[in-house]
Formats: sequence, structure tokens, C-alpha cells
Amino acid sequence: MSDMNADQSGGAGIDLSQFYQVFFEEAGENLDRMEQQLLAIDIEAADDEELNSIFRCAHSVKGGAATFGFADVAELTHQMETLLDRLRRHELEPTAPMVDVLLQSGDALRSQLARHQGAGGDPVDTSELLMKIRALVSGQALPASAPTAVIAKPVSVLASTPVETPVPATSAAKLARGLELRVGPLNDPKDADNLVDLFNEIVDLGTIEPLDGGQASDGVRRFKVVTTSSDEDLLDLFTFHVAREQVALLPLTAGFGFHDGAPGAPPVENPPDPGFGFFDDAPGAPGSTATANGSSPAPSGASSATESNPVAPTRAAGKTEKAPAAALESSTLRVSVEKVDQLINLVGELVITQAMLAQNSKQIDTGLYQQLAAGLADLDRNTRDLQESVMSIRMIPMSMVFSRFPRMLRDLAAKLGKKVDFVTQGEATELDKGLVEKITDPLTHLVRNSCDHGIEMPADRLAKGKPETGTITLAASHQGGSIVIEVRDDGRGLSREKLLRKARERGIDAPDSMTDSEVWNLIFAPGFSTADVVTDVSGRGVGMDVVKKNITALGGTVDIESAEGYGMRVSVRLPLTLAIMDGMSVGIGDEVYILPLSSVIESFQVHEHTIKTVGGTGRVVEVRGDYMPVIDLERLFHVPRGGEEKTTSIMVVVEAEGGRVAMLVDELLGQQQVVVKNLEANYRKVDDVSGATIMGDGRVALILDVGSLVRRSRH
Repeated sequence: MSDMNADQSGGAGIDLSQFYQVFFEEAGENLDRMEQQLLAIDIEAADDEELNSIFRCAHSVKGGAATFGFADVAELTHQMETLLDRLRRHELEPTAPMVDVLLQSGDALRSQLARHQGAGGDPVDTSELLMKIRALVSGQALPASAPTAVIAKPVSVLASTPVETPVPATSAAKLARGLELRVGPLNDPKDADNLVDLFNEIVDLGTIEPLDGGQASDGVRRFKVVTTSSDEDLLDLFTFHVAREQVALLPLTAGFGFHDGAPGAPPVENPPDPGFGFFDDAPGAPGSTATANGSSPAPSGASSATESNPVAPTRAAGKTEKAPAAALESSTLRVSVEKVDQLINLVGELVITQAMLAQNSKQIDTGLYQQLAAGLADLDRNTRDLQESVMSIRMIPMSMVFSRFPRMLRDLAAKLGKKVDFVTQGEATELDKGLVEKITDPLTHLVRNSCDHGIEMPADRLAKGKPETGTITLAASHQGGSIVIEVRDDGRGLSREKLLRKARERGIDAPDSMTDSEVWNLIFAPGFSTADVVTDVSGRGVGMDVVKKNITALGGTVDIESAEGYGMRVSVRLPLTLAIMDGMSVGIGDEVYILPLSSVIESFQVHEHTIKTVGGTGRVVEVRGDYMPVIDLERLFHVPRGGEEKTTSIMVVVEAEGGRVAMLVDELLGQQQVVVKNLEANYRKVDDVSGATIMGDGRVALILDVGSLVRRSRH
């Protein structure tokens, strides 16, 4: 192979590194899809289309790896493909160890790809995996692994249906042979020349030369290929760069120096379908043994007309393989996260500018400037629509987070000897991408805790009258302006006595008068653990405190509910996005503060005498028979008055973390969208403030942390 980084102006080489990132992203997506489908397949009744989809995933990764010269990835995926191909052709019976080996192979491929992507480290040793796969392909039985977790339905694998695929090369594949390569129709016929240069760079094809004098016919270019590569390898190479329907391998016509009977023999009147094999008796070729009703050839070893190729598949009549990937590719566009973030920042600035124009336009006479007022109203509406559309780009479904847990739970439950059903709800619920990336690790810890600490061993569950298979539920839903993610299990729950005892052993003040909620929150203390034995899964007292810290840093909260012997529920509440929010602006003296609109319940006017004092310092107000804590924002933030006296006040009732408080303000200024700026990054952390924004008149307004204010009122 010549130097890929050679000067391209001289035509000596093509830099493939420009395609690396796309390959790594697509390979990762294919491996994720393959893992999910392997976990979902039922061994007893595998879905044919799912099997074909798994095969396509492995095939796509192999094709790209071969193109870019990642030999280790190509070798492993080739062996996986062989196993999957035999399974889908019904030549092997599916077994549970096959799922385990294929899942382990996926893990090894991720490590190999990470190394090629620049993560470093030693080469991944796949010799044992390759040996296992070859043994399975040859029909040998592997010993069953540790008890397998039940994930949503029994984990199983693989039954199949014949599908039109290139048949492996015969034993004579290593001999040089001639073929005709047709590429097109292409929008620009010159693209074919560029592709041929690329093909010559990255694979030892032998030679490629034009058959049409370099002239395109209806956008199709024809080339003579002399190669030792198999048809399958050639297609893997070509179709990675050109759509499958634009590539055809055909026998050479007479006159190109090949004798009768060689691959260059004159073509038949009806050439074989380029979607199938490319030699005599292959499916789709003239004289194929496939019958009109789609019957299969006789089994291997039986006497039939197909003995020259006993394992060649036949094509089911009228049945074609679906290609959902092509439709998906044509309807999506890859854009870097940096570009999306830049777009969101620009829209944020546009929202601020629009707010300034709206603020200044309040002084104009709309009767005299009707067109200006109408234009500003349109700008307001269009800005809001644009902001919602741009923000939706960053919103991704929770299924992207949930999809990683079935495999993790399968392996963890097998290691612990437990049986677990994993149920997900609300996978379509959307959350900001930035929050998804930050919430994944805390959720992973919570799910692992449910499996390790919550779900009992099968024998223990049966002794308690429970089904031996435990259930872990991961649910997401929208509630107001927040998203609530719950991790539930039907395990042993939390023990109040055990938690109190552990807390006292660690020197934590834990009187018996503590409420259940306060006792449950003890598990968030740094270094606190209820595990009796330290294992590689848990028990070191590291995790739950970090979980709460990370969620709190995102403006979220964590609540725990538990019933001993029946299970536990951990609820995580997060804002939908950290970039733009709807807020209510309130005035206190000359200062403006922003309350998240999703937290505002109601507002009403009160007089000073309607506020009662409790315990000498605390104050409450009666609202429809209920007493509510009062927070005076003027006192809390030391707002200067400038000598003016306040006679009446407005109460704004806000809710967070299951509690409500009434805030004393001077006036309600209105509802508006605000662009959230990180105050800590630009200034410093301020108690009871979650961020800041720029108002329409250019002033900075603080966004209040309602959850912090509710907690303050409780203390």
C-alpha cells in the first residue's frame, strides 16, 4: 500500500483519515444496534428480520474496517458474520452461549475501535473469542456460562431465513481472475475515476483499467478488474463508498484474453442479478436450482443438482430483504455538537435582542407606528418558534440512555446469580443532550444499586413468597417544566433499623425521632454504605453521595421512597434544558428577579397584618386554611429601599421538592423567556441563585433557585 498521505495533487494517494470519524460513529451505532437486538431476541422463536439486521450490522462494520485497513476488527467481524450467516440459514441450532460469545465480541470490537481512534493501549487479544466462534461455526457446543439474567424477556438468539447474500468464494478464489466492474449511474462520471484510485490505494486488487476508454455510458463506467480477491471482499470494498445498487460485478465478455469456461466467458442472454452470487449455480444466476416457489436445495450431504455448492442459499419467492438503514441515512444529517451549541448561543442572543426591542417599543404610540408594532409582534412570535425549533435539535429521547442498561444488567445479574426483568417506560420522553450526558452515570449507579442491594437471590425471593425473578423499572415522564426519572425495584427495600445502626457506627447523629424520609437520605452521606461485604460491585461507600452531588449540580433533586420487604423507588427530577427557560420576573425595590415559571403556583395581594410570626423568627401566611412559610426576598438579598416605604406586598407561591413557600415581592413584572447564563462560571456561586440572565433593558437579573429556598424554609 502506498503512502496514504502522499500529495494528492500528484494523484499518488488519497488521505483516508478524513473518513475515519464517520466510520467510527457508524461502527459504534451498528454495534449498539446489534447488542440491543441480541438482547431482545428470543432463542425459541427468533425473528428473521432481526437476524438479518444483526448480520447487516456485523457486515457493515467489517466492510468499513477492511476499507481502512483495521485488520483486527475485520477479522473478528468476519468470524462473527460467518456464525450469524450459518444461523440465519438454519444450518446451526441457536444456543445461549452463542449470544454470550457475540456480545463479548461486540465488547472486544469497541475496545479495538477505541484503540484505533486514539485511546491507546495494547492490542486487544481476541484469540480465545475467535477460537470460540470457530468452534460454534463447526457445530461444537460450548459450556453454558454463569446464570443468565432475564432482561424484559428471556435472552436468546438466532433462527434464520435464507437471504440473498454474496456466496463465499470457492477454493479457487486465490487464483487471479478477471471481472467486469460497473459503477453508476453517477451524477458525475468523474467520481468513478476517483473511486478507482481509492480502490487501488487500499486493497491489493491487482489491476483496474477502463473498458470504455474512460467515457461514460448513461453515467455508468465499466472497468476490467484482475484480482485474487473474492466477490464478497470486492463488494465490501466498493459498497462502502458507493450505494449497493450502483455497483455490479459481471463476467468479462470474450476478447479480453480469457479462454472459454474462464470467468471471462461470453455473457449469457440474461445476466445474473448483481445482488446475488457471481458464478454458475449461484442464487439468481441462470440455471439456479431455486424453484419458482422458493424451495431450498437439498440438505448438505444429500444427492441433488447443487452438490457443486451444497450450502448455497436459495431465494424465497417474492421475498426481498428490507433495507431500513438506507431510508434512515437519507432522512438524517450528521452535524457536530459544536455547531449546534453555536447555533443555540446565537438564538439566545437573538432572544435577548428581541426582548430589548420589545422593552423599548412599549414607549411608542402604536397608532402612529402600526407597521412597526406589527413587525415587532411578528418578530416576537418568530423568535419564540425559532428558539423552540433550535432547542428541539438538542433534545434526544431517553431511549438513548435506557438502551445501555439491558446489557449491563444482564452481565451484573449473571455475576450475582440473580434473575432480573428490566422494564422501561417513557423511552420517547426527550431531554436536553447536555443533561443526558451528565445524568447517565448517576442513573447507572442507581440501577446497579437496585440489582445489587435491592433484588434478592432467587431462593430468598421464593422463601418470601415472591417470584424468583425480580423486576427493575426505569421510567421517564414530563411533569411541568421538569423531567422525572424513576428507578424502581421490587426487592428488599431499605431497613430503617439497619440504616440508623450504620449511621451511629459512623458517628452520624441519628436519633430515633428521625422521619422515614430523613432516614432514607442517610445513604447520601459521604462514605456511607449498607453493604456487609466489599465486592467489585459495591460496598466501598462511594457513589450515592456523588450521585446526589451531580444531580444537584444540574439543578435537580433526588427523592427516595421505600417499604421494607417490598421495594424502593428513587425519583430524580431535572429541568428539561439548561439553556433557555420561561420565567416570571418580579420586582423588589429597583431589583428584578426571575422565578422559573414551572415552579410558580399562584399570586395574591396581602397586608402585613395577615402574616403571622411563629417561634419569634419564622413567619407564615394562611392560604385557604393552610399555613405556608413566608420568605421575604428583600431581607434575604438585602435589597436597598432608598427611603421609600412599602405599604402592601404581593405574595407569589412557588413549589419545589414537594414543598411550597410564599415569597414577598413588590410587583409582578411579567412573563418572558430568558436565556440562562451560568453565574458561577462568570462570577461566583451565590446561595439561593441558580443563574442569571440579561433583561430587555440590558440589566442583569438573578434567577432564583426555588428548591434551595424551599429547603431554607424547612430549616
